Amino acid sequence: MNNVEMELRNLILSKYGSLSDFCKKIDIPWTTLDSILKRGVEKANIKNILKITTELGLDVESLASGKIVYSAPTTIAAHHEGDEFTSDEWEEIEKFKMFVKSKRK
Repeated sequence: MNNVEMELRNLILSKYGSLSDFCKKIDIPWTTLDSILKRGVEKANIKNILKITTELGLDVESLASGKIVYSAPTTIAAHHEGDEFTSDEWEEIEKFKMFVKSKRK
């Protein structure tokens, strides 16, 4: 398994808990994902790579070049109706913002 495939595997496991759960989510057989991770992204069917990158929010061209890069979102929005946030909720929101910013390279 090459570096990008190992990173991809670890990313899937961190977000979905198992490769099998991820495969169910994107509707591909587990054996297909296993083959992609073992043989290399560059040898995979483009339809499967598009399913993987779309679900994970990855840039497909970067993945083909051997890098894990998140796609730039076209819109980021948050909406909240009703009661104001508690101080604990605001603290959690701030922690999440810091976490997101820490993922930048």
